[in-house]
Amino acid sequence: MAVAISAYNDQTDEQKAIIEMVRQFVDEQIIPNAEHYDGADEYPAPIVDQLKELGLFGITIPEEYGGLGLDLTTYVMVVEELSRGWISISGVINTHFIGSYLLLKYGTDEQKQKYLPRMATGEIRAAFSLSEPELGSDVQAIKTSAKKQDDGTYEINGQKMWVTNGLMSSLVFVLVKTDPDADPKHKAFTCFITEKEGGANENTGDYAGLTVPPKIKKMGYKGVESTELVYDGYRCPAENILGGEDAGLNAGFAQMMDALEVGRANVAARGVGLAQRALELALKYAQERKTFGKQIAQHQAIQFKLADMATQLDAARLLTRRAAQMKDAGLRSDMEAGMAKLFASEAAHFCAEQCLRIHGGYGYSKEYEIERIYRDAPLLLIGEGTSEIQRMVIGKKLLQRHKI
Repeated sequence: MAVAISAYNDQTDEQKAIIEMVRQFVDEQIIPNAEHYDGADEYPAPIVDQLKELGLFGITIPEEYGGLGLDLTTYVMVVEELSRGWISISGVINTHFIGSYLLLKYGTDEQKQKYLPRMATGEIRAAFSLSEPELGSDVQAIKTSAKKQDDGTYEINGQKMWVTNGLMSSLVFVLVKTDPDADPKHKAFTCFITEKEGGANENTGDYAGLTVPPKIKKMGYKGVESTELVYDGYRCPAENILGGEDAGLNAGFAQMMDALEVGRANVAARGVGLAQRALELALKYAQERKTFGKQIAQHQAIQFKLADMATQLDAARLLTRRAAQMKDAGLRSDMEAGMAKLFASEAAHFCAEQCLRIHGGYGYSKEYEIERIYRDAPLLLIGEGTSEIQRMVIGKKLLQRHKI
């Protein structure tokens, strides 16, 4: 079925061509196969290989490193389309994208040359990690620590949680505490680029001290892996401090908070894509299903649901595009990204539920696509900060910008 709500007419010719390519890929390769991979909770390797061929692992990586060199606004359009098919597919490149963003903005020339060309092709995948088992949304409560050793390396100890792409990734951008006595507290943290082998194992050799348990079983968001990472005596060279030891030591908190701005924009785009698909399915079913002698789409109660879904979807898309365009323009978009993430994730959850209600009993059956979408939607309410955290961010920034 064609996209129910067109995006906008302000897309460039290049953006239109890319979006059309991705949309065709989603319709032909992702939507027909998502149920299989979701049901088996299986990593969708053939689809990921096609992502590599399309160049989507390097979508924002500059051409000099082998990427497509596109902006954040185009990226969120692509994420929206991928998420329309299955949010797990967008998850494969989302944390990878944040890793490349961190490298491009804060990495040394040596770090960029070492990693970005292989990241652009998808040869190596990246993940990033803040969360810990007892941490929740309080990033400054991080316990995982790194201490410098006599040989100049840093020994990392601690447990990380909910690491998307944590299983098969080769790089993990991990935030750890390096100065427990720092004042202010946000100066206590450093971002390390930790290398590892892919797979569930106890890494040995150069990667000794890092254990990757089997992936976490989840209600939804299947296929893409989420794992714990256990650092126990893991040695990381000083050259793998993001930005180098001189500039990057104890600068990790600001780096990660900046990355979360773009992270929230891409989670918002996922919400837009999921809501889009829910509306498409609702419109289709409402015109196929008949009760009391007419299509249920002719009943006012159903029309009200469709109207609310379409309105929330369009508003979410506008907020998401604004946040991305501001970031591309070099403007601070922490509040706007928080607004986009808050509204789009709630809109996605709302649209998924309304679509299920329109389907009635069939929506509860695994034979219909909405059942998977309904399980996937709650992730967006939690990932990259809960809705409650977004409200705190928005409120704080509002007061800062309008201080009297």
